[in-house]
Amino acid sequence: MSGLPGAGTSPSLGEASDLKFPLGAKFREPLTEARFQRLFGDAEQAPELLAEPRSSRLCRRWRRLASACSGPGAWRLLRARLPPLRWLPHYRWRAWLLGDAVAGVTVGIVHVPQGMAFALLTSVPPVFGLYTSFFPVLIYTLLGTGRHLSTGTFAVLSLMTGSAVERLVPEPLGGNLSGIEREQLDAQRVGSAAALAFGSGALMLGMFALQLGVLSTFLSEPVVKALTSGAALHVLVSQLPSLLGLPLPRQIGCFSLFKTLAAVLTALPRSSPAELTISALSLALLVPVKELNVRFRDKLPTPIPGEIVMVLLASVLCFTSSLDTRYNVQIVGLLPGGFPQPHLPDLAELPRILADSLPIALVTFAVSASLASIYADKYSYTIDSNQELLAHGISNLISSLFSCFPNSATLATTSLLVDAGGNTQLAGLFSCIVVLSVLLWLGPFFYYLPKAVLACINISSMRQMFFQMQELPQLWRISRMDFAVWMVTWVAVVILSVDLGLAVGVVFSMMTVVCRTQRVQCLALGLAEGTELYRPLEESHKLLKVPGLCILRYPTPLYFGTRGQFRRILEWHLGLGEGRKETPKLDGPPDAVAEPVRVVVLDCSGITFADAAGAREVVQLARRCRDAGIHLLLAQCNASVLGTLTQAGLLDRVTPEQLFVSVQDAAAHALERLEPTGPKTCTVWV
Repeated sequence: MSGLPGAGTSPSLGEASDLKFPLGAKFREPLTEARFQRLFGDAEQAPELLAEPRSSRLCRRWRRLASACSGPGAWRLLRARLPPLRWLPHYRWRAWLLGDAVAGVTVGIVHVPQGMAFALLTSVPPVFGLYTSFFPVLIYTLLGTGRHLSTGTFAVLSLMTGSAVERLVPEPLGGNLSGIEREQLDAQRVGSAAALAFGSGALMLGMFALQLGVLSTFLSEPVVKALTSGAALHVLVSQLPSLLGLPLPRQIGCFSLFKTLAAVLTALPRSSPAELTISALSLALLVPVKELNVRFRDKLPTPIPGEIVMVLLASVLCFTSSLDTRYNVQIVGLLPGGFPQPHLPDLAELPRILADSLPIALVTFAVSASLASIYADKYSYTIDSNQELLAHGISNLISSLFSCFPNSATLATTSLLVDAGGNTQLAGLFSCIVVLSVLLWLGPFFYYLPKAVLACINISSMRQMFFQMQELPQLWRISRMDFAVWMVTWVAVVILSVDLGLAVGVVFSMMTVVCRTQRVQCLALGLAEGTELYRPLEESHKLLKVPGLCILRYPTPLYFGTRGQFRRILEWHLGLGEGRKETPKLDGPPDAVAEPVRVVVLDCSGITFADAAGAREVVQLARRCRDAGIHLLLAQCNASVLGTLTQAGLLDRVTPEQLFVSVQDAAAHALERLEPTGPKTCTVWV
């Protein structure tokens, strides 16, 4: 007994002629799917759409593509692929330019020491971190849709790339390399890192061509946050040798974190007091400055650039005290001026690095898309996930020609850009100007910079990732399943490695979704007296139960994984076969099937999709109900599910008059069938 939208107005006479009561009256006739299609005009169009040959659909798609080759179509395509053509004409120069300039310069100042620090994490010379802080930022400014996104070097990607580089180009066991041998080793590692950037960029471009931006949804928020938190711990441990001045080989593979800790503890007596002192003083300055920037972000006109201050102080101290010669402190050395000659990475390396490029591409896109979405929601604009794939794919692909390693959006600099007043992608241009000035003119000033300071910058930049663990108590209260996903991913990342931990987290996250579809409650419904509402019988003992009538709601997709459960639950409720005896207890009141069922209404509104196995299960149910003398009615099937059931042969088992548009309509029809002495016309209250 249900009201329909728009029931207060009567249809035209032609439309109402098929109904015994007009829709504007208090009662109307139950609507089957077939009658609904006849009344509202889709009865003739739907079969044509279903019967449309594949060639016609391909021709229609080709015509849409051809229309893009026209002048207006080409302009629309150009505006879609070059976002500045959309936002630059509407740029508010007086209101936004100063904020973008200040934010861009601030982020650029941070990019300089952070880029060099993350280059060491990638196992390449520091100058290549500056290249990676320039070219990708410039390209994303032209192609990205995230107005507040800051791209460049990212600790998690640097860690993953460094592990792959160390495995592909290991350091000789002796470790005592001459200057020429060290240059050759660095050149090979730079080539491998650039090949990884090329491979990950190519993969993202392939994903863009297939319009797979939706894949970002499979890396859920708990997986991404656990991944970055676990990777932050790897970064911390991997930087301990640099903090202590220990020339230890980098550990890679599973359990690398524990191997590094064991090596550091073993070699601890050989640590350098000078580098240990530098590290302690650097952390004593960087950590409080980070805290001040966070606590007083609303009061500070711009965040305090603690990294660049530390770099300048350490460089001056090392130069005036000759720490590199007197105490053998490791320094950055000469930064080559200008840019490297563009060249293709060694394509012969691609088969070897493909397995490493895939997780790097996924992490790049997942972190960048999630960050862009967060700030897009905060500032009320939209991003295009497929365009983000294109932007980051081209960014990695082109920058690899200039010997850059994989890059993505970064948590720390994105937050810094927003806090400094950035408004649009134009801030990236000002950031590039700062990095460019270092590459062209200011590079020699960093000659005496101790590498221990860069290690401290790496560790201090992990602050935001470590503090993500503070969200765990709230996550436990909201969803314990998401809490389990977070913990499993984090433990896998810490114990195994970042890429294997990512795989474990994604698989476990998907398994939780599958398992939740296996633990659904098939609800028996009853009528709330005096209303048209059907509610689960377990909610109240006052709900009306009609003898011989069973109304069931199955609220989950019907596919190969749930077909067995669907069969057992329906057997139990309807008393078919041995299902009731095998399953002593299921959700729902035990008396719901106490009397023989003569009519069953299956509410399909919760079945969002059905595959071939699930559809065949419904067809088998219809056959068994017919053999048992049970009248089966289906209600509220969406078009996709109804089409799948029809193709599976449902209409060979039931008639179109057994398919209804709502549970209320199906229940009204069932009451008429159960009470043949009642009114000849069953009606629905509107």
